[in-house]
Amino acid sequence: MKRTAAVLALVAALMATGAEAKPRRALPPGPGTANPSVLVATEIAFGRMAAKKGQWTAFRKFADDTGVMFVPQTVQAKAWLKGRKNPARAITWQPHQVWMSCDGTLGVTKGAWQQSDGTVGYFTTVWKRQKNGTYRWVMEQGDTLPKPLAPPEMTSAKVGACVQRPGATSVGTPIVVTSLPMLGGASDDGSLVWSVRVDAKCGRVVSVRLDQGGTRGLAEVFSDHVAPPRSQAATSSKSGQGVAPVACAA
Repeated sequence: MKRTAAVLALVAALMATGAEAKPRRALPPGPGTANPSVLVATEIAFGRMAAKKGQWTAFRKFADDTGVMFVPQTVQAKAWLKGRKNPARAITWQPHQVWMSCDGTLGVTKGAWQQSDGTVGYFTTVWKRQKNGTYRWVMEQGDTLPKPLAPPEMTSAKVGACVQRPGATSVGTPIVVTSLPMLGGASDDGSLVWSVRVDAKCGRVVSVRLDQGGTRGLAEVFSDHVAPPRSQAATSSKSGQGVAPVACAA
């Protein structure tokens, strides 16, 4: 309850200013340093920049160098976004849920988005902690929905158990987009793991697992199933507005 209250207090303050959460001093990641409220604040700042300076401008600013997105095929985000003209009206979005590794090196946000034409959907974004303590996204995806997601009474936050699990794949490992059907990463302590499986028709399954502690260990907290596009129109996400039709690999 105290954790939730702290999250809500910080989010309320940042919504008033539109500022990105930046720690006065970036503490080294480690057990117990997770702060989900920073991710919520980052999402708010991300959305504010999209509204004020343009959608793709904001996506470039908040993208990690290894970031990937789906248009609908998998692309390196910064290369795809480079020089891309902002749409006249940016998409809007709101985070509803947050999951974070115990050591704070990786987090996931999920929520709702809306386009100016009335189209609605959900998004899933994976965030990587930077050396200065801020976060940048390494994976962004989503899909349309027949009706808007109901807004929650409060943003929920869950943190992985602080149990060191040897052999975890560091999220710092560069993500290489190839013809392989799967990509993903993990927090440095292994308490949060994400993966995306993409089929030949650009359908995909996104899975996020969080360490539940004890004998349960890593357990799936959610999975997103995105069907292949019915045509060559791009799959929608909170980055989907203004995307030109793209053919998928057969």
